[in-house]
Amino acid sequence: MINSKLTVAIHVLSLLALQRGEPLSSDHIAASVNTNAVVVRRMLGFLRKAGYVESKEGAGGGWKLAREPERITLWGVFDAVQSDTALFELHPREPNPACSVGRNIQTVLGGIYGQMHKAMKRQLARTTIAAITQSIRKADLHQRRHG
Repeated sequence: MINSKLTVAIHVLSLLALQRGEPLSSDHIAASVNTNAVVVRRMLGFLRKAGYVESKEGAGGGWKLAREPERITLWGVFDAVQSDTALFELHPREPNPACSVGRNIQTVLGGIYGQMHKAMKRQLARTTIAAITQSIRKADLHQRRHG
């Protein structure tokens, strides 16, 4: 099921990438995402487990990227933060086999959903956090110029 986990993860990683190695607190990151720090800390846990971020405790501590932004694909991020990678779910119970639609809908939609998943994976695998941050910089520059 599609949710905002991927968006939050990309936001977090982009923010860290744009800070050029300067550690950020989870409170600072949460303020940028405009969410509760608990949500961000949970996300950072998934990203740490995948090897994308690391943290340092104490004075001058915080979170930073553990890999170069060019080496972090959105597919890898998606895989790290989504507990269920299905875009769309089929019926939770088998539809009525006495109905021609009920008898065939799972197979038909399963094929379509599978194709959608493959297309999404290809696109996400081509896109890196470096590309996202480059687009953010361009958009920010455009906004500053054109108010």
